[in-house]
Amino acid sequence: MSKRLRSSEVCADCSGPDPSWASVNRGTFICDECCSVHRSLGRHISQVRHLKHTPWPPTLLQMVETLYNNGANSIWEHSLLDPASIMSGRRKANPQDKVHPNKAEFIRAKYQMLAFVHRLPCRDDDSVTAKDLSKQLHSSVRTGNLETCLRLLSLGAQANFFHPEKGNTPLHVASKAGQILQAELLAVYGADPGTQDSSGKTPVDYARQGGHHELAERLVEIQYELTDRLAFYLCGRRPDHKNGQHFIIPQMADSSLDLSELAKAAKKKLQSLSNHLFEELAMDVYDEVDRRETDAVWLATQNHSTLVTETTVVPFLPVNPEYSSTRNQGRQKLARFNAHEFATLVIDILSDAKRRQQGSPLSGSKDNVELILKTISNQHSVESQDNDQPDYDSVASDEDTDLEATASKANRQKSLDSDLSDGPVTVQEFMEVKNALVASEAKIQQLMKASRLEKQNSTPESDYDNTPNDTDPDDTGSGRKGRQRSMVWQGDGSVPDTAEPHTAPSPVLPSTEDVIRKTEQITKNIQELLRAAQENKHDSYIPCSERIHVAVTEMAALFPKKPKSDTVRTSLRLLTSSAYRLQSECKKTLPGEPGPPTDIQLVTQQVIQCAYDIAKAAKQLVTITTKENNN
Repeated sequence: MSKRLRSSEVCADCSGPDPSWASVNRGTFICDECCSVHRSLGRHISQVRHLKHTPWPPTLLQMVETLYNNGANSIWEHSLLDPASIMSGRRKANPQDKVHPNKAEFIRAKYQMLAFVHRLPCRDDDSVTAKDLSKQLHSSVRTGNLETCLRLLSLGAQANFFHPEKGNTPLHVASKAGQILQAELLAVYGADPGTQDSSGKTPVDYARQGGHHELAERLVEIQYELTDRLAFYLCGRRPDHKNGQHFIIPQMADSSLDLSELAKAAKKKLQSLSNHLFEELAMDVYDEVDRRETDAVWLATQNHSTLVTETTVVPFLPVNPEYSSTRNQGRQKLARFNAHEFATLVIDILSDAKRRQQGSPLSGSKDNVELILKTISNQHSVESQDNDQPDYDSVASDEDTDLEATASKANRQKSLDSDLSDGPVTVQEFMEVKNALVASEAKIQQLMKASRLEKQNSTPESDYDNTPNDTDPDDTGSGRKGRQRSMVWQGDGSVPDTAEPHTAPSPVLPSTEDVIRKTEQITKNIQELLRAAQENKHDSYIPCSERIHVAVTEMAALFPKKPKSDTVRTSLRLLTSSAYRLQSECKKTLPGEPGPPTDIQLVTQQVIQCAYDIAKAAKQLVTITTKENNN
């Protein structure tokens, strides 16, 4: 972090001390609590990065610091600076306010509704206003005044505006002038470094001609930001663009997947997408990578009692109103992919991005992007499935994901050739059917209590209706069970089932204090594990996982063997099964283990996912017991 970032700086939204996160596109620093609200709004509203634990391109961090230090926050709080606003009772949040509803309502008004931004006088033709603003932006980027350009962008200036008289874009102008921080800001707002001007030159060309070599190299990085981020997520390396290497295609440790007919089918469908649909899918996967990585940082940086506060992780990508409901639902379902499945999709996208850049794309097809997601997601699935396609539920709704309801939906056929951009979704809930069947198969193979498992498998995957109001509507623990169950267990541990067959259901729950104490112990051990992952101390995985397993076992022992509440049973099952799965994943780091060579990056991603599920299950149990004991 830059030396200019001082401990005296405060959160832009509530004025709390020592903000540890940045909103990149807003040019502000924010605290943990406010950050949790920013994340729930989505990256189209606020792009957050941790100031210490997220890798930063140096000039990007310098750009955000410059904006913050030069009062960028006043752009978003313009009308609040008017003395009249104090008289009317309008004020910003303060550190003592509750996250919900106080801070959350203020932050939504500030960034989502732009309620405090300076408004231009109304004109009959909005397009003329936008054009005028864009021309001002085109002129301003040749200077170093970042906050002026941010103000213009906040009012509607277009970062990719093509000046009809000048024949170029603002990024061409900034590059020619060597304004690297302006280039960073324009790129954050969507400026394309590959755009050609009327002479056929790109911003990279102008930076090189002007001797601005650092800027030229950074523009190339920005041009490949999407594929670079995907590659780094899987293997921790970025291409060497200086030497002409623009893509890294990681290899899966399990080479047998390459021979899968399902994998081949998925790649073929991916290749047949139009460039427009492929770009949409790639951007959605980029957003999901950002969500997963930020969740991992979030969990690793919170204090031990965070799980019982109002702040939380984001269980799936928030809705972007600029996208169709079809695309929003497909984006949210990406959270169901386990690390292996998601890595398969990322690798296929990287491979096809490289192919499309180097040659002509294949002929277009109307294959639904969701079919690609479904195919990749179910490479480990049983073979006997037909092509019946279910209806699409409303956004983020998973109430009907038990096996019978999902199978019933799957029997209602729809056409496969629906276009993702606008038409109805045709394939979505198919994944739940496949996951449920795989879950049955895996459990029957690995557990002896077949009769109990069939009953367990009929439990709805979602507990949203039974979840207390202060938890997430799609709580990550329960929302991920379909994905978690689809994994074939590694190692010899089976899912613990503490309930005896003839035990009567018990409504008695442990004290809230006992549950919180055990949760804090679990969280402390998870933080230790995540620190080991961040520092690449892979030999620490097994002892950390054993301590987590002990803490989880102790917490589970607080509850009756057969809880009366379905929500408690489901949360306990997620807690204990995730702890066993965590041990199994960590054992893969042992040298000399049988099977293909270990892909440590994939193992680490699985470890983070398991830790994430354990933490969320623990939080569910805290909120449930708190509510029940207070009644």
